[in-house]
Amino acid sequence: MTTNNLVAKIWSFCDTLRDDGVNYGDYLEQITYLLFLKMADEYSKHPYNRDFNIPKSCDWQFFLNHPLEGLTFDYMNALNTLSNSGKMLSNIFNGAQNKIHDPYKLKKLIELLDEDNWVSESVDIKGDIYESLLQKSAESSGAGQYFTPRPIIKAIVECVGPQLLETISDPTCGTGGFFLGAIEYLNNNFAIELKDKKKKDFFQFKTFHGWDIVPSTARLCLMNLFLHGIGDMKETPEIKVEDSLLELPKNNVKIVLANPPFGKSSTYTITNDEKLAKQESYILRSDFWTTTSNKQLCFVQHIISMLEENGRAAIVLPDNVLFEGGAGEAIRKKLLEETNLHTILRLPTGIFYANGVKVNVLFLEKKKKRSTPNTKEIWFYDYRTNVHHTLKKHPLQFEHLESFIKCYQAIDKESTSETWNETNFKGRFRRYTYEELILRDKVNFDITWLQDDSFLDLDSLPEPEILAQEIIDSLESALNSFREVVKGLANKN
Repeated sequence: MTTNNLVAKIWSFCDTLRDDGVNYGDYLEQITYLLFLKMADEYSKHPYNRDFNIPKSCDWQFFLNHPLEGLTFDYMNALNTLSNSGKMLSNIFNGAQNKIHDPYKLKKLIELLDEDNWVSESVDIKGDIYESLLQKSAESSGAGQYFTPRPIIKAIVECVGPQLLETISDPTCGTGGFFLGAIEYLNNNFAIELKDKKKKDFFQFKTFHGWDIVPSTARLCLMNLFLHGIGDMKETPEIKVEDSLLELPKNNVKIVLANPPFGKSSTYTITNDEKLAKQESYILRSDFWTTTSNKQLCFVQHIISMLEENGRAAIVLPDNVLFEGGAGEAIRKKLLEETNLHTILRLPTGIFYANGVKVNVLFLEKKKKRSTPNTKEIWFYDYRTNVHHTLKKHPLQFEHLESFIKCYQAIDKESTSETWNETNFKGRFRRYTYEELILRDKVNFDITWLQDDSFLDLDSLPEPEILAQEIIDSLESALNSFREVVKGLANKN
């Protein structure tokens, strides 16, 4: 059965559960519990013959052969037992609850998952199926605003180029999308090297470090990693259920890949001022550059603090981070001084599940502090002006970003075909020097130089559906900005 067919089969069952109050997120979580037990059952058989110490009253065969009577009761008790079993079992089942209270429907889902072998085929295939379920959940539930489009992740990973024995971190890891992109890249580029036991062990158990404040999301991340060959039943990668902003990083990492949650106001303000930190709702971070409650600006500072010297980062950030005054201006100056912020990719609307989202990807390297700025120039790639995407009819694909990757990886960026110059006014890749940037009002990085063709030629207007969506995006973006203003005023009052 193909990936799409299997996903459609499993996902279609969700519609039969919605009348019982099982929403999309709950459904995916229930699949996570059951799928873990199914895979453990498969691993316990030939040729794997692994013993995971799962009690008989909790294992897959027990529930597969269980009569309808008492099924939900025994399943609920099993989830509680597994959550207190330690190691991987506790991480996966911590706080687990059964949301499928109809024994017939629970039995049906168990039988549905049992129809296919989840470890007999390639890990990549089964991992892709699970990842497709995650994406389906994001699309259907509205939680997709936090779901980074996979073509963007793949392009970012291609540019950052992780290597074996490098630590990779995401302080807002969600379901682990950036980790999966890195896993695919490392498997594709270092297949021979991964046969070395030391390197493979590091890859499986020490490479990835993530945080998420939602227990169920962290659980999905762990399961996603497990399905892609990271961790095992006894040892898991470090995925913490906590707000990563609330404490200084304990260990620096080589790479950070992140898309901090949208929405900039926080319930607390982070400051480097010890006097302010004594007040209610203030958190002290002595490693921060400035005081702010803007989540994205907090995460920018946190990510820089996480990196070791010469460490690399790619951060997906909304437009306001590029132009906001106050703390935003102070942080942009610090980025120019203390990092090599070498590239900014500007992305269009119509690629996230939330309307009105305009984002950029900042690529940088943390450098040693010196008397002169570490950033000498920033290359901007404008994949926004005159670019139109929709989620359904014209979704963003990896191929759309290949010209950016080519420019990013070019040794001589001046010679790339996309470079803007005096004879190529439509070039999407353009350099601005430190001297030019620092003189801009508020050190504004919100830069565009391409003309919008739709204002010049009516024949070049996009399709009505795309045009309507862009109007919606613009209105949503404006409304979001007004909401943040209202929140800010309320907080001051």
